[in-house]
Amino acid sequence: GTGTSTGVPSIGCECETCTSDDPRDKRLRVSVLVEHEGQTVLVDTSSDFRQQALRQRIKHLDAVLITHCHADHVFGLDDIRPLNFRHGALGVYANERAWVDIRRVFKYIFEPTHFGGGLPQVVAHTVEHGAQFCLGPDLLVTPVEVIHGRLPVVAYRFNDFAYATDLSEIPPRSLDMLRDLDALVLDCLRLRPHPTHLCLERSLAYVEELKPRRAYFTHIAHDIKHARDSALLPSGVEWGYDGLEISDE
Repeated sequence: GTGTSTGVPSIGCECETCTSDDPRDKRLRVSVLVEHEGQTVLVDTSSDFRQQALRQRIKHLDAVLITHCHADHVFGLDDIRPLNFRHGALGVYANERAWVDIRRVFKYIFEPTHFGGGLPQVVAHTVEHGAQFCLGPDLLVTPVEVIHGRLPVVAYRFNDFAYATDLSEIPPRSLDMLRDLDALVLDCLRLRPHPTHLCLERSLAYVEELKPRRAYFTHIAHDIKHARDSALLPSGVEWGYDGLEISDE
């Protein structure tokens, strides 16, 4: 998914984007599926996860990585249950702050008195900025702290691909961890400035600073119309859209 927290179309809105027939203007809540050498990793169980999983025919996950505990990023966590039924408990990775919130929001998952076959089966792992870990033999994951308003959230680097959504700032200590990328998926909410997200000008500035070979923008509001606003982007930068596949080149 590539949409902002309300999704696109936005309920009740009749703007040019929300009434568009272009499928690239239909945006579910943000997430990304990473497949590499037999490993399948999901970043964020969005509130649209069930619909996304059915559309992409997801049958198995090796891990779930959480960027932060906002509703549009975690409210699909309960929908991992069918995967648990077939494959057992699933490793879920998040930073310490996110785990505090996840355990509060999904209290029933972690309370022994509520154990049962109808609950998500989660093996909790805590990630820290810069502390790399491997998922499978060839997929190196680097958690990178970025700032979402005042909230520290996690961007994830997978080998030479990085996913950085929901941010208003990349701290100096994180910039070098996002260089030398083949592809970067980066937050870009809208054209105008926003207090907790990047706008187009700032997203393009980070692309210029980090110099990935390719860049794709995500967490896109209905201010952006894909076909119309593609003219605003330089070569090598594209608006993301639901179902977009980015392959190694």
